[in-house]
Amino acid sequence: MIEVPQAAIALAKRFEGFERKVKRGNEITVVPYICPAGFWTIGYGHLCDPKHPPITEAEAEVYLARDLQTAMAATLRYCPVLATEPETRLAAIVDFTFNLGAGRLQTSTLRRRVNQRDWGLAEQELKRWVYGSGRVLPGLVARNR
Repeated sequence: MIEVPQAAIALAKRFEGFERKVKRGNEITVVPYICPAGFWTIGYGHLCDPKHPPITEAEAEVYLARDLQTAMAATLRYCPVLATEPETRLAAIVDFTFNLGAGRLQTSTLRRRVNQRDWGLAEQELKRWVYGSGRVLPGLVARNR
């Protein structure tokens, strides 16, 4: 099995951030919060219950690794051509899948463009995915450039 590209981990960390910090004893932890798209999350964009207990950055990285592994499996299932493409292309689509979900990738024109290896149009398709809860989200605009 292909490992999650370091570039995908870096993208997720950069755009999700490790926010909502609180001090718990000697540790810095994070608590659940509602992301701009309206979902309860914790750590690096891990979906959670609003009553989820605080977690450390190390715990957030474990969640992120699992979430990215799931996203990568779905990405390769729907876009098998990415297994032989440069890591940066795989990382971009894994990050898309992590952020927006496998269902969105599965039904998207982006998927078709990737599988056709039409990288110019795939890039244009990525730029269209900037909406959350019906409005343009600046974070998605920056993420999908």
